[in-house]
Amino acid sequence: MSINLSTNYGGISLKNPIVIGASNLVTDPANLIKLEQAGAAAIVYKSLFEEQIELEALAMDQKMDSFKGWDAEHDSFFPKVKHAGPAEHLMQLKAAKRSLNIPLIGSLNCIHDETWVQFAKEMESTGIDGLELNFYSHPSDFETGSASIESGQIETLRRVRHAVKLPLFVKLSPFYSNPLQLIHRMDNAGSNGFVLFNRLFQPDIDVDKVEHYYPYNFSSENDNRLALRYAGLLHTKTMGSVIANTGVLNGKDVVKMLLAGADAVQIVSSIYKKGIQYVSTMLEEIEHWMKDHDYDTIASFRGHLSKKNLADPFAYKRAQYVDILMKSDVFMQYHPKRGELQNEHDNDL
Repeated sequence: MSINLSTNYGGISLKNPIVIGASNLVTDPANLIKLEQAGAAAIVYKSLFEEQIELEALAMDQKMDSFKGWDAEHDSFFPKVKHAGPAEHLMQLKAAKRSLNIPLIGSLNCIHDETWVQFAKEMESTGIDGLELNFYSHPSDFETGSASIESGQIETLRRVRHAVKLPLFVKLSPFYSNPLQLIHRMDNAGSNGFVLFNRLFQPDIDVDKVEHYYPYNFSSENDNRLALRYAGLLHTKTMGSVIANTGVLNGKDVVKMLLAGADAVQIVSSIYKKGIQYVSTMLEEIEHWMKDHDYDTIASFRGHLSKKNLADPFAYKRAQYVDILMKSDVFMQYHPKRGELQNEHDNDL
């Protein structure tokens, strides 16, 4: 049986559903070629962070002004130059696009309204095939409500959509009161796809040194449950594609996401852990599963276990959680102190 792994990624045709997510890994030109050779269908380039540019510009200005007014004869020891802004990142994007035969998607993370549009237009000019917008709010007061945050992000999406012709993808965090409603609104505002969900870097505390530190945490096998659930809820409910992200570590994880209803997946941690060639292994695992279950295309089974296609009305509701707790004989086999846990569950229920 001939296996066809092709899928659609928000208007971009892919040869298979595995896309390399944004990371430092892709900034090495040699890695880009290796990822394509290993079978990656597309690559999301490392994000352009406006905050990073602002910090670099500030550090440069401080350096340039460090000897200002040193004596009467010298206003400064340095020439009058300014930080180049996103120029270096744009050059890297152009070079990466030229080196690849598979789609390259840019990634953008801004903090000012006008910069979203400016940088998006400049990134489009590099020839990339799509653009991913990273929306994440950092509330710093107690007055700003969720409605204003969401409306602001939707307005940003509309402005970028009006400014560029590229397929646009929104990469969201799960921290919304109702992600489904927000996705519906962004779907109508022009997003071509939704990446679920952004794995955010958060500080930890070293209790021995009594200070913050920033660990680089890879995703684990249990981190894909949230994306799996929302992929199942969103199947056929959006005009844009659904892309599952976080905790997709092997071929079976990809199959799970496709069965739930995702159009494609993004992977990063699995490549860091097992190497670039592991993409080929994941693709082989997908093909073997499809042959074993007599599927010859992604479309023939995508969404088979989505909410739309399940007869069980409770599969994607909280009642499923209660049902698991009620099955104490199954739940308790994983816990040695069965009596104590059973009592706790009795109290909860």
